Amino acid sequence: MGYKVKIKSFEGPLDLLVYLIESSKMDINDIKVSEITQQYLAYIEEMKRLDIELASEFMVLAATLINIKSKLLLPNTKDDSFDNDEIDTREKLASMLIEYKKFKSAAEIFSKKEEEASQIIEKPMEDLSEIINSPIEILSLKEDEFIKAFEKFLVRKKKIIEIKKNYDNVQRKKITAEERVNYIADVIHKAGDSEIDFFDTVKDKGDNYDVALSFTSVLELVKQRSIEAKQDRLYGQITLKRGQANQEKQ
Repeated sequence: MGYKVKIKSFEGPLDLLVYLIESSKMDINDIKVSEITQQYLAYIEEMKRLDIELASEFMVLAATLINIKSKLLLPNTKDDSFDNDEIDTREKLASMLIEYKKFKSAAEIFSKKEEEASQIIEKPMEDLSEIINSPIEILSLKEDEFIKAFEKFLVRKKKIIEIKKNYDNVQRKKITAEERVNYIADVIHKAGDSEIDFFDTVKDKGDNYDVALSFTSVLELVKQRSIEAKQDRLYGQITLKRGQANQEKQ
């Protein structure tokens, strides 16, 4: 019968033997010595073939297993001392394996606890005596001083609100400027090859901001060559028409 040997690292001969027993689903107190010895020796041979360094303990245990196996293969004799010696050797081996499993299990538990503890970061203890032993500080302000301090707080808060409001207005105007550029581009597109008056792009002619918004939007479109602007005299009428970039798209 052949045995499939899977090479893996073991801490020692008992570790290998426990692995073979558990893989074969044997009872440690009732080890099938013949089968387990054959598996153990097959593993040793494979380690030699792979040029893996073997500790002397592996060979000592191999000799022990071979010794027990050879006694089991011998015909029955009437010598009770021989049988007792073989039973005693097997019991000692089983006892060693049971103890080894206990220590291995305990080592795995400690290793797991160590790994869990390594994930915990502890803050070093600080000397808080200066804070703990210091007397409680009491705010000593007269009524009028407290009122003045509170009024300053309200003024400061109001300024913060105003600054935030102005910031929001600027953001809204920025969005409106983008919309106005798109609006003027659309008006120019609908006009085709015809010229239009600048004030045709102003939605609210009575609002200076709206006039300025259209003017800056026109400058942006001129920069993009989407439209052309013409003014014959200072402060004269400004006319707009499609630019070179728009004509190239046609």
